[in-house]
This record gives sequence, structure tokens and C-alpha cells, in this order.
Amino acid sequence: MTLRLAIDGATAHLLIDRADKRNAFDMAMWTALPALLEQAAADPGVRLLILRAAAPGPFCAGADIRELLANRDDAAWRAANQAAINRVQHDLARLPLPTIAFVEGDCVGGGCGLALACDLRIATPAARFGITPAKLGLVYPLHDVKLLVDLVGPGQAKRILFTGALIDAAEALRIGLVEAIADTPNALAAAILAASSHSVRQSKAFVRRVLDGQVADDAETLVIFSEAFTGADFAEGTRAFVEKRNPEFGN
Repeated sequence: MTLRLAIDGATAHLLIDRADKRNAFDMAMWTALPALLEQAAADPGVRLLILRAAAPGPFCAGADIRELLANRDDAAWRAANQAAINRVQHDLARLPLPTIAFVEGDCVGGGCGLALACDLRIATPAARFGITPAKLGLVYPLHDVKLLVDLVGPGQAKRILFTGALIDAAEALRIGLVEAIADTPNALAAAILAASSHSVRQSKAFVRRVLDGQVADDAETLVIFSEAFTGADFAEGTRAFVEKRNPEFGN
């Protein structure tokens, strides 16, 4: 099984397990991933999803180039493959759960796209990042280009896209491609799980609205803001504040 979901308490680990191909994604993997995302989101006990390699090493070398070459003259296959990739990226970027990409090695091409679609990226010192279509005569999907520009700005995005060069973890951190360099994602995961799940999910949704172009409140966001004051998490958070203890939020 090249993709699988492992639940550990409130955390779902979405594991990429194709080490013999450097975790490159083939059509079957792109097609299977949305159902795993839906499974994680539907589990009432899950509050966080971490996308990672099943074993230390490459995070994902991108799309399976041999499969692409084998189907290069099949327009129907190419269209289906593009649709499958686009769906994964759209669904992952808009998953209600907060998401972390934990990158321990090479994160290239479509693999970098997967990391971009997560909310946060943690890299080990051995991680390397690159978007390489310019070395293959291909073009990166517009949705994923936007995710890249949203993170690092247009200048750095152009440098990454124009050169196809690999950058190390320190450089990725400097330009904002990753949020931290660490040996594990555990500290960040624990901090997210200690916060109000309602606040985290709604904050994620609000950030997505901003990234998609919304610049002012509408009736729906005003209601979300107002109703939080009557929610169980606000009651627990304020009670914990007064009692000088850590809050204990539910799911």
C-alpha cells in the first residue's frame, strides 16, 4: 500500500510509502489520496493531519516520470492525471483539519506541491526543496504556483520556478518556504492540539478566504466571530484563564 492513514490519538498521519521510487506519486496514488483526506476529516477524534514519508528519507520526488513518459501520447490519460492532481491539491489546501507537511529529505516537483498545499511545513536539516518543470519542458499548475507565491512572494517564486534548482532547509526557512527546521513535528503538533480546535479550524478557513481574495467581513464571517463568544471553547478558555491553568478543550 503506497499511501495509508495511521491514526495516533488526535493526529492522523498520512504516510507516503513508495521508498523504492523515492515516494514518487503515480496515477493510482493521486486518485487514492482524496478518500484518505475525507477519512481523516470524518473521524471525530482527529484534530490534526501530518503528511510525511512512511520511513525517513525522501518526502516525495514528485510525479512518476516513467509513468508520464509511458502515457505522453495519450491525451485522455494526461487529462485524467491532471484532474486527479488538481483535485488532490485543492482538497488538501482546503481540508478542514490543520495540516503539517513533515519533510525529512527531498521534496521535489509534485511533492513540493503537496507540501505547499499543507498549512505548515517542518523540515529536518537534511530536507531539500525544488520545483523542476523548467528542467523537463513542463509547466507547474497555476493553483500550485499561487500556493508558492502566497508563501514566498513573486520574486522567490520566480527564482524557484525559473531555475528548477534545489534549495536546502536553511534557505527554505529564510525565504518562508518552511516554518521551522526540527527533527520531528511533535512540538508544533502538540501546540496545535493544545489550542481550541474550533478556533484553529475557523482561523484556517478565514486565512483561506483572504488568500482567495476576500478582504472584508461578510454576513457569514460576522456570525462565526460573534457566535464564538457563546461557544463551549470560549467558556473553557476564559474559565482556565481565570483559574490560571491550561484549558482543556474538546474536539
